Amino acid sequence: MRPVPDKPVNVLGGPLVECGLDPVTGYFRDGHCNTCPSDTGSHTVCVIMTDEFLAFSKYVGNDLTTPRPAFGFEGLMAGDRWCLCAARFLQAHDEGCAPRVNLEATHIRALEVVGLEVLRAYSA
Repeated sequence: MRPVPDKPVNVLGGPLVECGLDPVTGYFRDGHCNTCPSDTGSHTVCVIMTDEFLAFSKYVGNDLTTPRPAFGFEGLMAGDRWCLCAARFLQAHDEGCAPRVNLEATHIRALEVVGLEVLRAYSA
C-alpha cells in the first residue's frame, strides 16, 4: 500500500488545484475535489457542468439543478464547476453526455474508477 501524500495529488501527478468556489464544491465544501475514506461516492472529478449532463443526471435520479435551501445548495447550472462522483462521470461517458474535465483539479483517486485516457478525452 502506498503512503498517503502530504499534499493532495491530481490525475496528472501534480498538486490538486481548486475546482470551484461559486458555488462551493467538494466533499469537504472547500472548493477542492479532495477525498477521504468516508467519501464513498468519490467526489473526485472536477467538471464544468453542461445542460446536457444536468438533464442526464436528473434523468438518472440526481437532480443537481433544483435548489435545496435546507442543505445550503442553490442548484447548479451550465458553466458551474463541480466535484462529481467518479462513477457518475463514467456513467455519463458511457451514455455520451459527460461534461468537460479540469484535470489539474481532478483528484488522483478518480483513477480508481475512470481511466486517465477517458478523462483526457474530456479535458477542458
